[in-house]
Amino acid sequence: MVIVSKFWTNLFSFGRANAITIYPFIFLKSTSFKCNENLIRHERIHLRQALELGILFFYVWYLIEFVFRFIQLKDFDRAYRRISFEREAYDKEGVPDYLDRRRLWSFWRYL
Repeated sequence: MVIVSKFWTNLFSFGRANAITIYPFIFLKSTSFKCNENLIRHERIHLRQALELGILFFYVWYLIEFVFRFIQLKDFDRAYRRISFEREAYDKEGVPDYLDRRRLWSFWRYL
């Protein structure tokens, strides 16, 4: 379910993201992003990742990987972009049929 809420996107991304996924919802910062197919697909990839790992474990892993990358790179944006879940989502957000043919645990190859 896609919901427009600047409050939630700002809260969970410190105002940096145009969209965030908090299973089972995709929160968009603005109504204008509803038409952005790549952005919506990116967030739907995160929904699939969360289902594969178990929702709570997905978010724990995401946070741990971010902290590890932040310590390693000392840069918020670079750390975020190096998270395996984000790497898969950014790499495949422009592929319209990706979720139809995506294999289980596909994020693993982005670690």
